Amino acid sequence: MGLTSNTVLALAILAGVLLFAATVWFWPKLSGRSWRSVLGRIGLLLATQLAMFAAIGLAANKSFLFYGSWADLFGQETSIGKVVDHSMSSDDIKVVDKQHLDVPGGAKPPVAGQILKVSITGQKSKITSPGYVWLPPEYFQPQYKDQNFPASIVLTGYPGMAENLIKGLDYPMKAFSLSKAGKMKPMILVMMRPTPGARDTECVDIPGGPQTETFYGQDLPQAIQSTFRVGKKPGNMGYIGNSTGGYCALKMTAHYPQTFGAAAGLSAYYEAADDPTTGDLFQGDAQLKARANVLESIKAKQPTGTSFLVTSSEKGEPNLAGTKKFIKLVKGPDRVSSIILDSGGHNFNTWRREIPPMLVWMSGRIQA
Repeated sequence: MGLTSNTVLALAILAGVLLFAATVWFWPKLSGRSWRSVLGRIGLLLATQLAMFAAIGLAANKSFLFYGSWADLFGQETSIGKVVDHSMSSDDIKVVDKQHLDVPGGAKPPVAGQILKVSITGQKSKITSPGYVWLPPEYFQPQYKDQNFPASIVLTGYPGMAENLIKGLDYPMKAFSLSKAGKMKPMILVMMRPTPGARDTECVDIPGGPQTETFYGQDLPQAIQSTFRVGKKPGNMGYIGNSTGGYCALKMTAHYPQTFGAAAGLSAYYEAADDPTTGDLFQGDAQLKARANVLESIKAKQPTGTSFLVTSSEKGEPNLAGTKKFIKLVKGPDRVSSIILDSGGHNFNTWRREIPPMLVWMSGRIQA
């Protein structure tokens, strides 16, 4: 049974409930002062607390996918994978593995598409970062061999992993199902973390540090366009993200409207975080700090027909006020849309409710 399976979580919860009931039942019998009674009470309390902590930990991991397997949890996952030579590799993007969807005919790319595990290197930033690329079935079908496809960069939140976008938020499966149902056009998805390393860089070019805005705003789209059949007009590419990824998506699109025609920020915030995970991002540079503010960036943006989608909740999301400000600041011919739920926290369950309509919206804003 896998670490993220419902069975393991249910067993942990059941164990906690049974141990709690056993503690209540046996406590009077263990009320004496003998060493056996004392050890019995300690044992019951310890076992009950361990079971409850295990259930809480498993539930949190299932929601946020910090660890994907037991081997990953206990540090036994040491394989770095094998490098595979594929025709879709380029100087910027190296394909290191292939995956497929768990659907009938999933092993055949023309039937169910393909997920590529990749390593992407930025020519300007000199940053290398891992990620995944979803190629829809049509990409492999002979009748589309000379056709370009729209593409969207998808960033998870910090400190999430790119795998969360596949295992937790099901982006490839949702895109496959919506396209098959005729609700959206086939779209390439490039799924990554919003920072190349352990530090939360907030997609900022840090003085003397990682040039992450250059990587995510310039290098990454150029690598995608040079490797896959994606056009080079603003209407050919979009940007999507949740939480930190949503902040980056809105900011990159505001800064590079000549590259990205649309952006969707799910539970995005609008100002760069400033905490121990980020360190000093701006080194006292007020202009750089203002550039990292999404509301300031949208004020300064020359309207070019860019489309934006922002999401929040009336109850449960901390970004509602900022989202309303953002909506008011967008000037025509730029366009802004929103998804405002009645309630929903800053978590995977909320984003799962927003992703299908967001993908349909994005499909209508970017073209092949």
